[in-house]
Amino acid sequence: MTAKAADQTEIMTQLLDQSENNLLECKVCFENFNPEKKHRPKNLPCGHVMCLECVMSLAHPRNFRLECPFCRRACKSSETSDCLPLLHLMEILSPSANRALVAGRTVGRREAVAVPGSQVFTFHLSFGGWGTLINPTGLAACPRSSCLAVAHDGKKRIKLFSFSGSCIQQFGERGQSGNDLRYPMDVAVTLDGHIVVTDSGDRSVKVFDSDGRGKMVVAKTFSLPWGLDTLPQDDILVTDSEAGALYRLSADFKKGELKGVEKLYSNLCCPRKVAASAISGAIAVIEHLMARGPCYGNTRLKVFNRDLQLISQVDSFGLNLVFPSKVHASAVTFSREGQVIVTDAYNQAIFSLGKPEEFPVCAPLITQGLSYPLALTFTSDNSLVVLDGGDHSLKIYTLS
Repeated sequence: MTAKAADQTEIMTQLLDQSENNLLECKVCFENFNPEKKHRPKNLPCGHVMCLECVMSLAHPRNFRLECPFCRRACKSSETSDCLPLLHLMEILSPSANRALVAGRTVGRREAVAVPGSQVFTFHLSFGGWGTLINPTGLAACPRSSCLAVAHDGKKRIKLFSFSGSCIQQFGERGQSGNDLRYPMDVAVTLDGHIVVTDSGDRSVKVFDSDGRGKMVVAKTFSLPWGLDTLPQDDILVTDSEAGALYRLSADFKKGELKGVEKLYSNLCCPRKVAASAISGAIAVIEHLMARGPCYGNTRLKVFNRDLQLISQVDSFGLNLVFPSKVHASAVTFSREGQVIVTDAYNQAIFSLGKPEEFPVCAPLITQGLSYPLALTFTSDNSLVVLDGGDHSLKIYTLS
């Protein structure tokens, strides 16, 4: 190595050390930031950054208000948000950064977690990563083409992956025209392979064929369409978070002809993710209740039978009675046996809540290797796919 190259290496080392000492340290408690739980970097509305534990410590126990220790601007703890630039910097500087998530590469520790029925979920494969996926929001499995559809914030906003991690198609331009996607919230796949997307940017539901050609736009019907899933009859369930309603959308997707939009249920509280059971026809909806804690609001899961009668419900408080930590349900699906499976963004885990008649049950399925799980689905071979927003990746777990 030449003297010049050695000097450049030393300069880079010093810059990295300074970055770790100055940028990656909470200036309130002087602990290093960590993407895991309590020392996760949080943005205050004023622009200053501190760790989650300091936000919780400074917040008033009754009204959850706090003053920024740097500029004294008052805010509520619920107004804080993840500091994404620091999280991305930590991902780049982490020792595992050299093991980038690429198609076909298995990363992380293999884990085996017992589930009901003496089955075990084993970590199999992870792919995607920052750049391939940018702030993903929705996931669906296509039974016809055996691929995974992901909605994210990239230039092409819908990506189709094979189960081995290869990107086989991408479409959905980022723009303002009718078939463009402004801000996709969720994605579903019909039985004949059409891709359905909720676009909160123009408050519409858009349908594409598997080649990315726009087939239909349903606008001026929804206030804020959010969650999606496919019913066994090939109709589409849509939650409207602002209207507090659940809809069923019927269409001839091949011809691009809308048959109708029916309101199935109203008086929901900020409904978001939704799932339908192919076995029983039951429907599960996650509601987001008003925030009452320092960082995470409460969630409530409601399950309806095929006749839209409420058969069971459980909220974060109810789950806290049977599980030692607060559960923040961020997504839901049904297993083949009819069990309700949820992602938990707070505990970075996947739980089975059992069948609706068994509520409340809280059995951990996956407890390691997740950063911010926000969507999940089962494939035709009963593998579980989890969309992890923390590291912008898809993680596949197989049954053994």
